[in-house]
Amino acid sequence: MTDTSSAGMETLSKGASGWSIVISILLIGCGVLAILLPVEMSLGVVIVLAWLLIISGGLQLIHAFRSKGVGSAVWKTLIAVAYLAAGLYLRFNLRIGVAALTLLLIGFFLVQGATDIVTYIVRPKFRGSGWILFDGVITFILGVLIWRHWPSGSLWVIGTLVGINMIFTGFTRLMLTMALRRLKTPIPQPA
Repeated sequence: MTDTSSAGMETLSKGASGWSIVISILLIGCGVLAILLPVEMSLGVVIVLAWLLIISGGLQLIHAFRSKGVGSAVWKTLIAVAYLAAGLYLRFNLRIGVAALTLLLIGFFLVQGATDIVTYIVRPKFRGSGWILFDGVITFILGVLIWRHWPSGSLWVIGTLVGINMIFTGFTRLMLTMALRRLKTPIPQPA
C-alpha cells in the first residue's frame, strides 16, 4: 500500500512541478515583455493601483454605512472618500501617478540600500556577509540613479524594474522547481 500511495504522490508532485515550470516560464516571458514595453507597463501598474484604490474606497463606503455610531460612520466615510479620490485622481492623471510611484520607489531604494550598508558595518562579519554590503551599495546607487532622472525617467522606471523582478522571480522559481524535481527522482542503485 505504501508503494501505491508514494507512486500517486510522485505523479501528483510531478504534475504540480509541471505547473510550477509553466508559471515560471510565463513569469519570465511577462518580465521580458515588461522590459520591452516599459512605458505601457508603468502605466498599467498605475491603472491597477488606481482601480484597487477605487474598489477599496467603495468597500470602505459600504462599511461606513453599516457602522454603528455617528463618529465611526463619519470617520469611515472620510477614509472611503480619500481612497476614492486618490484612486480617481490616479486613474485620470496617470503620468502624475507614475511620477509619484517612482518617487516612492526612489525612497524605498535609498532606505533599503542605506539599511543594508549600516547592517553590514554594525553586524559581525560571517562567510558571505559581503553580499549584504554588495546588495546595499547596488540598491543605494540604483536609487540615486533613478533620482537623478526623476521625474523625466519615471515613465520607464517602474515598468523596467517590474520586468526585471518578474524575470528574476520566474528564474528563481524555475531553478527551485528543477532542484526539487532532482531531489524527488530516485537514484538508480547498482545491481
